[in-house]
Amino acid sequence: MRYPASERLEIIRMVERSHLPAKQTLDRLGIARPTFYRWYDLYQRFGEDALADRRPGPRRAWNRIPEKVQGQILEMALERCELSPRELAVTFTDERR
Repeated sequence: MRYPASERLEIIRMVERSHLPAKQTLDRLGIARPTFYRWYDLYQRFGEDALADRRPGPRRAWNRIPEKVQGQILEMALERCELSPRELAVTFTDERR
């Protein structure tokens, strides 16, 4: 699960203020220790702004089959039930390019 920067900061503050050891506090919060310490290191070195999620969202897969082509493949598969998936792929590529 991705946490927004505000929640990450709140978790850091909760661990710092807790009278329990960090491990127990993190276990109760359901946060993995390596994740927390990565956030904590960024926070200590660069401040609150470093807690913002910088990873891009999900990308489109390079080998995703367009919906139009998926429909054509499905039609061919229903017409030629005897073909294995590999044979179907080869036949589709040869006949429909």
